[in-house]
Parts: sequence; structure tokens; C-alpha cells
Amino acid sequence: MSVGETTITVVGNLASDPELRFTPSGAALVKFSIASTPRSYDKSTNQWQGGTSMFLRCTAWRDLANHIAESLTKGMRVVVTGRLRQHNWKTEQGENRSMLGLEVDDIGPSLRFATAKVERVHRNGNGSGPAIDAWNTAAPAAGGRGTPAPAASGDEPPF
Repeated sequence: MSVGETTITVVGNLASDPELRFTPSGAALVKFSIASTPRSYDKSTNQWQGGTSMFLRCTAWRDLANHIAESLTKGMRVVVTGRLRQHNWKTEQGENRSMLGLEVDDIGPSLRFATAKVERVHRNGNGSGPAIDAWNTAAPAAGGRGTPAPAASGDEPPF
């Protein structure tokens, strides 16, 4: 991240399923849109009123891209933090166009109206492969001087 970047947090619903792609070098990239609609309570009608929806195009990279594609689907309410990016281009008619997008730094399901079960992705030392589970290692043999005592049984941590 650079100095002076505009960082924002957006709460909204996924407007479509995330689209996972890969660059020619093999880096994962996911694109999706978030719809965020402000709501206010109208006391005169005793009803909630929806405002104008804002659609924001989002992009995430590498492991985060894979996790988003595996975990999130259209309609899910999410909380996203990231950096605003302005994209500028010219149409075939020569008109200047621009749009704001969000480069995602972090995302998760909103738990305001839902529950979620989080599953941690484990890695070994080089960033891939199975995790080394410290809770599932064999206890050293008990013995004489300098040899640790056997680990306690049960679910308690070994410390």
C-alpha cells in the first residue's frame, strides 16, 4: 500500500457470483460487484425506504481471490475493505470515460443477518501444502534427565 491511498469499507450484497480468472503468469484474479443501498426509516409511513443503489466493481488477487471464489456467492451480504482505484479510458467515439473500482484488501461475510463457519486455510513453511498440526504431534518419550515428561491427555494445550 502507498501513502495517500484512499481506503474505504463497504457493506453490501454481491450482485453476481465472483468470476475467477488467471493471468498468463498463473496469478489468481477474481472480479465481482457489490451493491450497497442506503435505507432510511420514514416515520410518516412507518416503513423503511431504499435509496439509490451504488454498484462498485471489485478486484482481488492471489490467495484472497481463490478464497473469495470458493466461499462467496451472489446475494451474500459482505463487508469489504480496500483501496479505491479510478480507471480512465476513451470510447471508440473519442469520449473520455472513468469509473471507480475497489482493489480488495480484505472481505468477509456480514454476520448481521446470517451466521458463518470459518475454516482456516493451513499452510506449511513454503506457503502451500498441508499444515503441520501442533495439536496432533506425538509426545516425546518419558525418560531420564533432559527428556520432557509425557504430554497431558485430552484437549488441553501442551503448555
